[in-house]
Amino acid sequence: MTTDVPMFLFDLVLLATLLGLAVAALTSPDVRRAVMFFIAFGLWLALVWARLRAPDVALAEAAIGAGLGGALMLAAARRAARRSAANEADDREDAGA
Repeated sequence: MTTDVPMFLFDLVLLATLLGLAVAALTSPDVRRAVMFFIAFGLWLALVWARLRAPDVALAEAAIGAGLGGALMLAAARRAARRSAANEADDREDAGA
């Protein structure tokens, strides 16, 4: 019975951190930071799945959710930042002409 208490506390820490990462990813004003929080959320969720004794789901979450999804989101954020910078430069040229 005494081994249940530490595991319960560990589960509470997992849950609190998972919720904190989710809120941080959703409310972050910086896109890159939000993507980093999303990647951390995916890796932490993989740990939660492993704790729930679902190793196949944990591996899929780590590989697809955090790994591939995070890489694609970072690439999209980088491309959006480049397009935004190019559009701002074009707007400045148009305003100066």
